[in-house]
Amino acid sequence: MLPIRDSIPSRRTAWITRLLIVANVLVFALELHQGDRLEAFIFRFGVVPAHWMLSSAADLLTWPALLVTLLTSQFLHGGFIHLGSNLLFLWIFGDNVEDRMGRGRFLALYLFSGLAAAVAQILASPRSAIPLVGASGAIAGVLGAYLLLFPGARIVTLVPIGFFLETVEVPAFIFLGLWFLLQWVQGLTTIGAVAEVGGVAFWAHIGGFVSGMGWVLARRRRPRW
Repeated sequence: MLPIRDSIPSRRTAWITRLLIVANVLVFALELHQGDRLEAFIFRFGVVPAHWMLSSAADLLTWPALLVTLLTSQFLHGGFIHLGSNLLFLWIFGDNVEDRMGRGRFLALYLFSGLAAAVAQILASPRSAIPLVGASGAIAGVLGAYLLLFPGARIVTLVPIGFFLETVEVPAFIFLGLWFLLQWVQGLTTIGAVAEVGGVAFWAHIGGFVSGMGWVLARRRRPRW
């Protein structure tokens, strides 16, 4: 299923959502200009789970630089499809969450979810030497927040029916619930695995989604949003 739009119009221009989209596109353009240095660039600014493993106390000296990658990895992508699919989800779901939360809190939710996503992937595959890159973990946090804030929204979705694609309106709680269930089922098959090639970081999606939901629930317990 491919989402096209949702049914809830935003009351204000979602400037942070737009700026995040622009930032991701600009960083991807920077990647395209790396040429032969691209692999080194990705390993430097992506999150490599194996780099976080401790074999001695001296390894702790590398952690300050590794902490920076928890942020920089959120703006790197592995290709046009990777970038495009992530930004499509951010465009559809981000504006409403930003509208409800406010710009500052939305940005904090986005970055925090991206950080939580990276930590979840490190814990699930601690020996992996494949760099984790992409905004999908942070965007998964936006999806988790959307699920709690707008469960009754309708998501206009492209669904393959035979040889044709049809548009169907799917309730947000069903669309996002199925999306999360898919990540969970596929994530269970990768726990502890040491990947030799890149793939989908399912546990990053799970960690981001859960952190987004947790962020909303934590804010709801306070007197004011």
